[in-house]
Amino acid sequence: MATKKPISKTKPTSRNNKSNSGKSTWKSKLWRFTWKFALWFNIISLFFVLLYKFVPVPFTPLMVIRYFENSAAGKDIETQHDWVPIEEISKNLQKAVIASEDGNFCKHSGFDFKAMQKAATGNFKGKKLKGGSTISQQTAKNVFLWQGRSYFRKALEAYYTVLIELIWGKERIMEVYLNSIEMGDGVYGAQAACKHWYNKDCKSLTRMQAAGIAAILPNPRKFKPVNSSAYITKKQRRIAQYILLTKLNY
Repeated sequence: MATKKPISKTKPTSRNNKSNSGKSTWKSKLWRFTWKFALWFNIISLFFVLLYKFVPVPFTPLMVIRYFENSAAGKDIETQHDWVPIEEISKNLQKAVIASEDGNFCKHSGFDFKAMQKAATGNFKGKKLKGGSTISQQTAKNVFLWQGRSYFRKALEAYYTVLIELIWGKERIMEVYLNSIEMGDGVYGAQAACKHWYNKDCKSLTRMQAAGIAAILPNPRKFKPVNSSAYITKKQRRIAQYILLTKLNY
């Protein structure tokens, strides 16, 4: 009597298998894209951070944005920007921006968490306080990013802040900061600001003049350090006093 061979059952290809295969392919492609994007972003960002450790920053995103804003508004405003080494920037101005913007600049590693917590608490209570951004954070934003308050931009700002703290060091951060920040309408950097406001080189800036420039930094297109309002004059005098107590420990 012949034995019957067991009939092998082959599973038919199901739509679910095709669907799962399609999902796996889609996920793998997304993962590869994300990985490559992150890799190239890190390479490019690291390249420019290394480059700007030695090379003057020719322009910032804010300069480009302001140019198009003024063009759209029909304003004919010339961009003034003259890079000078930190040795030619008055120590009075270096101390003034520390006293005004970031009192712990020489001590922290890029972030002043106490100032950030204070600003966050004030914002929660509805008070008007200046932000907790350090000079390092402001430099990262000015040189590499755009203006804004989104969490995505703040995350990028933190990333670049860590890089410049590690690669540049405090003195270079201060040099880039004072050569890049907006100090008037179409005026960027210490040298251009001193020429614009005081008709002199920034190396010979007096304590009161340095305090005047630092006093307008929250809104340099609205305020001015000469023939200024009572509010700016009062702030200028306060900063001038703090200059005497501020030390540069780069």
